[in-house]
Amino acid sequence: MSNFPKIILASKSPRRQELLKLMDIDFRVVLKEVDESYPEGLTPAEIAVHIAAKKAEAFDEDVTDEVVLTADTIVAVDGLILGKPESAEHAVEMLKRLSGKVHEVYTGVCLLYKGNYNKFYDRSEVFFRQLTDEEITRYVEEYKPFDKAGSYGIQQRIGLIGIERINGSYTNVVGLPTEKVYQQLKALKA
Repeated sequence: MSNFPKIILASKSPRRQELLKLMDIDFRVVLKEVDESYPEGLTPAEIAVHIAAKKAEAFDEDVTDEVVLTADTIVAVDGLILGKPESAEHAVEMLKRLSGKVHEVYTGVCLLYKGNYNKFYDRSEVFFRQLTDEEITRYVEEYKPFDKAGSYGIQQRIGLIGIERINGSYTNVVGLPTEKVYQQLKALKA
């Protein structure tokens, strides 16, 4: 296991938890409700970082010697931000919008440690082949991707059959740019 300071992962995402476990990083999960709204006019990268920082701010008074790790992932296509779908119909609509196109996935990360906010993001391009209506409907019915930005998980069936390639970090598309997180955690110890 790593010898980083103690880490609080402020995320209920099983994917982020699994990625940290695969990195041999010790952590505990602590959740707080946070308003994930953001000001108008921000770029997709700024939105992801803004929300990640808001999640960290919820811990500002509570934590001294631990690192609070927060993250937020968004999908952008054709100038639109696709968050989490509100219904099965909304999920189908989002996937139809992504079908046959290139979109961008941004994950903003914030590491709160000893009162300092280390904020950064990663960006990946994802190339979806043209999906059939049946593939989209079946995926939404079986996987219920209502907790996923853009209505899909790259590690699930739709990603395995529909994504032709990505430019950038795979783990960023999963929900946490592990290589950047690891380097930033290492820098905290220096």
